[in-house]
Amino acid sequence: MKVLVTGASGQVGWELSRSCVRKGFEILALDRINLDITDQSAIYRKVRESGVSLVVNAAAYTAVDQAESEPEVAFAVNRDGPAYLASVCAEAAIPLIHISTDFVFDGKKEGPYLESDQISPLNVYGESKAAGETAVSTRLREHIIVRTSWVYGLKGRNFVKTMLNLGRKRDVIQVVEDQYGCPTYAADLGDVIMRIAAQMREKKEITWGTYHYCGRGVTSWHGLAQEVFSLAGQYTSLKVKKVEAIRTADYPTPAKRPLNSALDCSLVEKTFNIHPKPWRDSLAHMITMLFSVERSN
Repeated sequence: MKVLVTGASGQVGWELSRSCVRKGFEILALDRINLDITDQSAIYRKVRESGVSLVVNAAAYTAVDQAESEPEVAFAVNRDGPAYLASVCAEAAIPLIHISTDFVFDGKKEGPYLESDQISPLNVYGESKAAGETAVSTRLREHIIVRTSWVYGLKGRNFVKTMLNLGRKRDVIQVVEDQYGCPTYAADLGDVIMRIAAQMREKKEITWGTYHYCGRGVTSWHGLAQEVFSLAGQYTSLKVKKVEAIRTADYPTPAKRPLNSALDCSLVEKTFNIHPKPWRDSLAHMITMLFSVERSN
């Protein structure tokens, strides 16, 4: 089975590509330079000529605050690109796995969000991702949309790496403590998506639609930062002495964030027999891998 992965140079796309190889798929991994998903003709040509049996879309515009000042770009990548992919997949009779976000919700619910809960994004990024979900689901029956949250990994920029960099430079770091979510290791997400792809390869009956996948357990950004420093302290000396908890109101940003980003993953567990890993275990693994790479360099 040959798989086309878009956004292959991003933190999720990179892990998807690695998982794809480990699971014995033939892969066509394309980054933005090789395939701009806002170029409809390029998408149609690449999918038709490549002979792929599955497309996994990991390409996305993820600059949440910047999206407020350039919504056209955010919607071109997060809505129009998925629409083009879904349309060509429908014509070619191949399935599409598309990655979405917890930011399609407004964060006002008490408790984790279900797939069936009403979406109501607070910012341009969330609106563009919600539009992308609609673009996929209305154009292609054979689709899987995977909503995830608080993604971090070895590749690219993310919260965990930002905290480590700040922890080497500052004695005191202020981190928001009233936003809650489920940290998700990009390697876990990539593996889960390819496990779903493996069930397609095995010709198992697939229940198409939207699913949630994230790390198991809920924490705040403040709690996540504290765990990062605790784990990293086993491998290196950090300058940070205190992680000060602040409120969202104390740290204004161009884009509003949902206070509750927790996702309920019971549907993906029941449907695909996929069980999310505890976020602390995955974070510990990522920190170990990160410092192993640093030592080897």
